[in-house]
Amino acid sequence: MSAAQRADTSNRRKNKKRRRTNDAGEPRPGLETRQCAHRLLSAIVDKSTPMDALTDDQHGHPSYLALAPRDRSLVRAILMAALRYRGDLEAVIDDYLERPLPDGALSLRAILHVAAAQIFFLDVPAHSAVDLAVESANRDPRNRRFASLVNAVTRRMVREKETRLDMFSTTQSHGPFWFFDRLSAVYGRESAERIFAIHRLPAPIDITLKSPTEGIAEALLDGRSGKRLSDTNVRLTGKIDVTQLPGFTEGHWWVQDYAASLPAKMFDELDGRKVLDVCAAPGGKTAQLLARGARVTALEKSASRARRLEENLRRIGLLDKCEIIVTDMFEYSPDKAFDGVLLDAPCSSTGTVRRHPDVPWTKSSADIDKLAALQARMLDKAAEFVAPGGLLVFSNCSLDPSEGEEVANAFGNNSAPLFHIVPVKPGEYGLDAGMVDAQGFVRTTPAQLPDVDRALAGLDGFFAGRFRRR
Repeated sequence: MSAAQRADTSNRRKNKKRRRTNDAGEPRPGLETRQCAHRLLSAIVDKSTPMDALTDDQHGHPSYLALAPRDRSLVRAILMAALRYRGDLEAVIDDYLERPLPDGALSLRAILHVAAAQIFFLDVPAHSAVDLAVESANRDPRNRRFASLVNAVTRRMVREKETRLDMFSTTQSHGPFWFFDRLSAVYGRESAERIFAIHRLPAPIDITLKSPTEGIAEALLDGRSGKRLSDTNVRLTGKIDVTQLPGFTEGHWWVQDYAASLPAKMFDELDGRKVLDVCAAPGGKTAQLLARGARVTALEKSASRARRLEENLRRIGLLDKCEIIVTDMFEYSPDKAFDGVLLDAPCSSTGTVRRHPDVPWTKSSADIDKLAALQARMLDKAAEFVAPGGLLVFSNCSLDPSEGEEVANAFGNNSAPLFHIVPVKPGEYGLDAGMVDAQGFVRTTPAQLPDVDRALAGLDGFFAGRFRRR
């Protein structure tokens, strides 16, 4: 080697060392955002922490709150893609490894998943996703020795992106398997496949109008991709800042999935009637009841959720018509019974996976069983608040019959002859025949409500049953 070559080699080594020193002391643009995404993805998948709690703009994870609004948006986008396609990404990563990652390499796996989500599904420069993944590994003592592996795997993802995307569109890995197996057992494998397929699509924005006669639906649809679902329901797609839509400031509408709007529609004439809304926050169903003229008492166990309910009702101009009580329903003792009671019970939320792709990774079959037992107790208690002749509507956003049909049937059997089922008929509230079962219970799944434009198709999985007290 010549003197010049030796000098050049020495300078490269010095520059490399200098770059490492500078990187260790100065934050690299975008690195903090990716590191936050790694931490949050690990918390969701490895510790079953709900994504909403981690990305709450007031009480979220400290590393998330430390980011600027634009970087928080990127973290959320990364997490949504990484969770929607987690089974597929896991299969790709495993395919690229010569040997499996160590069992304890959870943070390393998070780095690879965050990089993969960006490379395959986000509008992020590929070199940036690769470089920041390698840098993240280098900065973590646990993963430093795997930095070259991260570099090799992510660069292969970039090279094979188009081929892999074609594979994602025709096949899918059904993770987590407990969830797919449970759906297959209930709905059959073909229907479970359709549900999983639509879960991988971004959810539309569904809007409930306070009044069908305000002309707001036309303003919302003007120049935007969407459609009208009913006289009070509008659906939009695409990247939309809802606060900038017509009628937001005036309180003419609120965001609410179409399926979630169905239970409140299942009451008779409500004008002047007294209605109890149990587990009322965030307030979409409460607002529906108030807009129809009901005198609503809204129960909410959580003080923070009650504040959110209050804020939402204030924006749409209905707060002064509602009594909000922060209490546990099991400790509530009203002076008089109600003409109607709506119990939208806490559940596994497996019907909302399209909007909340963390749910299958933070819940389990054991959670479903526990929640079903709680719902049964809550339904028995809610029945005590119903006046003779009054209606009781029980609902939740679970796809699992053990939280819906089984709870409702058990209540119907145990409460007879005091309560009886009031069947919902196909065609009522615009419901297709496939959304109403033989008993008159409402059952929706994400694979229903088809549309040529798949972005406009589907709805949350929901159950609702209606009973009248004799």
